[in-house]
Amino acid sequence: MFKSLADAIREAEARQTTLAAVALEAEAQDQGRPVAEIRDALRRALQVMRGAVDRGLVGDLRSASELVGGDAAKLRTGPAGPLAGTAFRDVLARALAVQEVNAAMGVIVAAPTAGGAGVLPAVLTGLAVAQGIDEERVVDALATAGLIGAVVAERASLSGAEGGCQAETGAAAGMAAGAAVEMLGGTPRQVGHATALAQQGTLGLVCDPLGGLVELPCVFRNATGAAIALAAVEMAMAGIEFAIPADEVIDTMGEIGASMDVRYRETAGGGLAATPTGRRLARERLYELKRSGG
Repeated sequence: MFKSLADAIREAEARQTTLAAVALEAEAQDQGRPVAEIRDALRRALQVMRGAVDRGLVGDLRSASELVGGDAAKLRTGPAGPLAGTAFRDVLARALAVQEVNAAMGVIVAAPTAGGAGVLPAVLTGLAVAQGIDEERVVDALATAGLIGAVVAERASLSGAEGGCQAETGAAAGMAAGAAVEMLGGTPRQVGHATALAQQGTLGLVCDPLGGLVELPCVFRNATGAAIALAAVEMAMAGIEFAIPADEVIDTMGEIGASMDVRYRETAGGGLAATPTGRRLARERLYELKRSGG
């Protein structure tokens, strides 16, 4: 697989093809499997993603701590806000839905991690419904997302423990933005700009889960990450170019993560987890979990 998004973009442009095609061929060569088998695996992942979205939107799930649950359904059926009826609000609901399933110990696709798993399925499935995009193009988009995620893993990190939430939700936003641009007919170069635009908007994002649980603020950061991805898609599709190449943005994320205080890297020792309310909620909920044997 590619270690540089720029290299993949150059190859796609030289061959006048998509990043998805380049990614699938590279993965097939690396794994010694036919492209058709890899596409089948991506279709299965897409089915799990859609299942998590649908399950979470029902609104009856609660996490063991009861800190999380039911909010995705509120966006779907609750009082109308200024963006009611738009694809934007639907995408936010889908991001919350997947993370509520995760918090309730349901089945999700870690894309790229469990903590950031709501962004990619929300953006791709939400835009696919809004734009009438067929399944094969969504599968292609997943291949492109995988390519972007592999580059992030190679050049920086996908771990909140290593790089903070910028390495999880931030990477997911970059993957979703780039994949969505290609799904919507954007060029490989626009995919690169969308990835850069999304990830620059999450640089420095800390990982500060209350009580060490992947619930608060993780669930809601996925909706924020999806919103950032949509903003990047709109800008890139409009022809806006980000001056710093995506690879350099990713490198910067890795540098920031390496220098980040350990309190802000999934230890629940800083950020929102260290606020008076955060500490109180963690004590109360963890106590209840221990009492119940959870």
